Amino acid sequence: MDDILKDRQFDCIADNDRQFILAFNNDMTKLGYSFGDKIGSGYCWGKYMIIYTRSGVKSKKVFARIYIRDDSIVLRFFFSDIDRHRRYIENSPPHIKEVFVGDYANCKHCHNEKDTSCQFRKTYTIDDRLMEKCSGNTFEFFDPSLQKMDDYMTLFTEFYPNRKRKG
Repeated sequence: MDDILKDRQFDCIADNDRQFILAFNNDMTKLGYSFGDKIGSGYCWGKYMIIYTRSGVKSKKVFARIYIRDDSIVLRFFFSDIDRHRRYIENSPPHIKEVFVGDYANCKHCHNEKDTSCQFRKTYTIDDRLMEKCSGNTFEFFDPSLQKMDDYMTLFTEFYPNRKRKG
């Protein structure tokens, strides 16, 4: 990752964001996830995007992304079955819990809704409050920092326990 980030096209990444990306990549690699040694186009999410999938498997299910924008980065996780992790989320630090309970990504019951259901809606309950989020932009951490890295990784392993085989 370090060599890839040295390419001139990534000069737009601030030093603290670069340090975060390197540390996050190191932690994800230890857990058995990979970005495939490439940073791709960010499409509508930013200039560039780093996509993490499980290493050594054919399925390319996305587990995390880092969106690289002109002036910041965004860390995004892909979680399902939120209710199963309710207790953990309810007891998380505020900067983690806010992503699950804050107004950002609230479902607006858009044109994708058919017969009161929507394949893009994440529905779960936190603190006895029903949450409906649009899965198009859920679980995003704006301006992630190294100081919160342990919290991000603990959250990630809550949803995806480390099953990497040893030796």
